[in-house]
Amino acid sequence: QLHLVESGGGLVQPGGSLRLSCEASGFSLDYYTIGWFRQAPGKKPEGVSCISSTGTSLYYADSVKGRFTISKDNAKNTVILQMNSLRPEDTAVYYCAAEVELLAPTVQSLCRSGATYRGQGTQVTVSS
Repeated sequence: QLHLVESGGGLVQPGGSLRLSCEASGFSLDYYTIGWFRQAPGKKPEGVSCISSTGTSLYYADSVKGRFTISKDNAKNTVILQMNSLRPEDTAVYYCAAEVELLAPTVQSLCRSGATYRGQGTQVTVSS
């Protein structure tokens, strides 16, 4: 069974940092495109950042470019989202989602269309 479990969310002041982690089990990220998405109350889900199976192709939403960094460790089957210079508008539930590479051949396609497999999410709140 495929599982994605996120951790690392919490409350942080504006300008602060958080590091989100997504651990996959039941499948290998070697064959999946994976990314981080977020959804704020009353808003549609947004693809924040996505990474290819090899880790060589990256996508960032304009709203987080220069502040967030995505990386993956295939040996640990884990994807990390380092979030710096956080703003109140970054407040949302963040979740990771993955799609088999054949169905999501580009990081742009995953981040714009979503994925079949997703975790439960972790709350990120940016507030003073």
